[in-house]
Amino acid sequence: MGLVAAKIEPTAKEEIVNGLTQALAETTVETMKAQNFHWNVTGMSFGSLHELFQEIYEDHFEAQDFLAERIKAFDAHAEGRYSLFLERSAVEEHDGRTDAKTMIEVLMKDQETLSSTLSSLAQVAEQHGDWATNDMATNRIEKHDKFAWMLRAHLKSTAS
Repeated sequence: MGLVAAKIEPTAKEEIVNGLTQALAETTVETMKAQNFHWNVTGMSFGSLHELFQEIYEDHFEAQDFLAERIKAFDAHAEGRYSLFLERSAVEEHDGRTDAKTMIEVLMKDQETLSSTLSSLAQVAEQHGDWATNDMATNRIEKHDKFAWMLRAHLKSTAS
């Protein structure tokens, strides 16, 4: 039987909140990076990449709120400082001064990192009977895997 956040044991709450905070940090850094790339992308694929990068940062901006609100459901503090996000995140910031291909490669790797982080969170949540966090993490994994696939498709050669 699944448990509501208020009924989960304190040590389990701490572990789940830690995973949520990790996902929030990485999602926040990735949001800014995707927006930065959206502003700075150039080249023959400008239009499609400009739109894709916008889709990514808009999705991630909304996800930040879901992650933070889930942290609050555990009566924990939802961190909001970029300095701590950057310190904690496996996703690194970028100055946006690079070519479109590198932007795609960087964002694709980051999407895979986010998917992995959320997979770990989903497993922890499941172990503790926290189906709400598990469901949210699983839904986010699906989003990040889709974005990684879309980015990967841009790197495929059209030659047979």
